[in-house]
Parts: sequence; structure tokens; C-alpha cells
Amino acid sequence: MTISAPEWLTKRGGTLRPGGDARVWFVVFRGEPQYKLTPVPVDGKFGCAVMQTINGKRIESATRADTPEEALRGGLEDLRKALGW
Repeated sequence: MTISAPEWLTKRGGTLRPGGDARVWFVVFRGEPQYKLTPVPVDGKFGCAVMQTINGKRIESATRADTPEEALRGGLEDLRKALGW
């Protein structure tokens, strides 16, 4: 799965990196993973589980998409909103 970091993330010095599991992606700041995004099945579609890595806190994501890639993009947008950016 290939996904690029959105502009709002790169403008703030962040990057997007794949995790060890092919489904998992990390939002990274200053070389440290801060958020973990994972597409998950939801009612025949895909949602995105978004979790802060340092404390396990979940970020609410109402994303529903047809593909895992779309779910990740939706999860990134939900994260952007939660961060107030």
C-alpha cells in the first residue's frame, strides 16, 4: 500500500512511514512515531483506528471507505481535525 504524507503534515515537519505490518502507518515528528493509523474492517467497508503512540489514547475517526488506502487518508484527515490544524 502506498500513501503520501498530506501537505498539512509536511508543513509542520511531519512524515508518514509504514510500520512493520503492511497495514500500519505512523505519523512521525522529529524522528519519533507519534500516531499509529491502521485500516480496520467496519460493516463491510474500512475504517481507520488512530492511536497516539506514547499513551495509547485513541483519536475518534468516523471514516468509512471502500479501500484501506482511502480509510488511511480519512484517518489522517480526522487526526488533522483533532489536532486543530
